[in-house]
Amino acid sequence: MNRVILMGRLTDHPELKTTNSGVDVTSFTIAVDRGYVKQGEQRQTDFINCVAWRKTAGFISKYFVKGQLIAVEGSLQVRSYQDKSGSNRYVTEVVIDNAFFTGDKRGNNQGGYDSGYTAPVPQEAPAAVSAYTSGSAGDFEEMPLDDDLPF
Repeated sequence: MNRVILMGRLTDHPELKTTNSGVDVTSFTIAVDRGYVKQGEQRQTDFINCVAWRKTAGFISKYFVKGQLIAVEGSLQVRSYQDKSGSNRYVTEVVIDNAFFTGDKRGNNQGGYDSGYTAPVPQEAPAAVSAYTSGSAGDFEEMPLDDDLPF
């Protein structure tokens, strides 16, 4: 199984590019703190190369900026190429399938960055959503505290 899940901060603004065949792509690096710290030392950070394609690339380049916290899910890929001098080079990167917002709400700038993100205002809420927003406290039943919960 080849699955990678990471959460870190973008080290630069993701830039959307298009291949010669018209496919959107963005490459970026995220700084991921290690989960442990040796006593008396600073926390270590790994810089992970990532690439996203098509709609995922457009989503990341549109809504994420340098310094913003991002969670990504994908698979690890190792590829090789020959540089200009003819030497074989290897690149290890995460091919992103999904990207997620993490951390504080976009309007809250406590992370030390200006996200520039403003959620789009929906033109019309779907019927399922409007049913939940029009409910009242009387629509719910009080659960006794002494009963065993089913989970």
